[in-house]
Amino acid sequence: MTEVTAGARVVPTIVELRALLAERRAGGASVAFVPTMGALHEGHFALVRRARELADVVVVSIFVNPLQFGPNEDLDRYPRTLDADVAALTELGVEFVFAPSVSEMYPDGEVGTRVTAGHVGSLYEGASRPGHFDGMLTVVTKLLHIVAPDAALFGQKDAQQVFLVRRMVRDLNLPVAIEVVPTVREPDGLALSSRNRYLDPAQRVAALTLSEALRAAHAASGDGLAEVLAEGAAAFGDHDDVTLDYLVVVDPATFLPVADDARGEAVVLVAASVGATRLIDNATITLG
Repeated sequence: MTEVTAGARVVPTIVELRALLAERRAGGASVAFVPTMGALHEGHFALVRRARELADVVVVSIFVNPLQFGPNEDLDRYPRTLDADVAALTELGVEFVFAPSVSEMYPDGEVGTRVTAGHVGSLYEGASRPGHFDGMLTVVTKLLHIVAPDAALFGQKDAQQVFLVRRMVRDLNLPVAIEVVPTVREPDGLALSSRNRYLDPAQRVAALTLSEALRAAHAASGDGLAEVLAEGAAAFGDHDDVTLDYLVVVDPATFLPVADDARGEAVVLVAASVGATRLIDNATITLG
């Protein structure tokens, strides 16, 4: 793929980004897109590296989308580290960083048109964060129309988001390939997340409960659904500072809970609060 030697160019407006990409496409370049909310870590960088393999031009968006945050969530607290993010993306060969303001993305304030996530969007993360997935799908749709990439990349850690984006792209016939990159983990198993920086040292240790629960669920997968759920939940029994929100096993084709006698591939989803920080994780298992 084309080598990029200059620094990543920060683009604040839709008009400018479209003009720059039109110029690159006129020269035959392909485009890959990585949507983010910033506070980038190695999980995001894995998406960018894969994007560099797929296309000549990589666009990364950095936009903390207010539609995804409920009234009691951490919109104002969400980390914003644009300078450090751009420096890291430059090292990775990203050509354009789309960093719009809220008014650029939503010039009329509250949007009158939204993409809805349907029933699956009200489950799991959607039950704990009402409206979150409608806000996510709305901004992803806008970004896909703005960038018009050949491929867009998402991380498997946000499994419900991945399912909903893939379904939306299929349902709305959007001309983009969705590429999913495996979850990136710390050596001890903790899934990387921008929210991990909120954890103090003791909470950081306690947060390992999520990956421990997934390992326990995987180990029990040959014994059927009841054992998977029991063993996964049991991992939370010894941690008073970790509050389990949900642990559920879903069908990857529908993202609905599997039947009691289900066999074959399934996805275990887990969410928990460690202190004031809410974390999610997931793993694919084979029910026997």
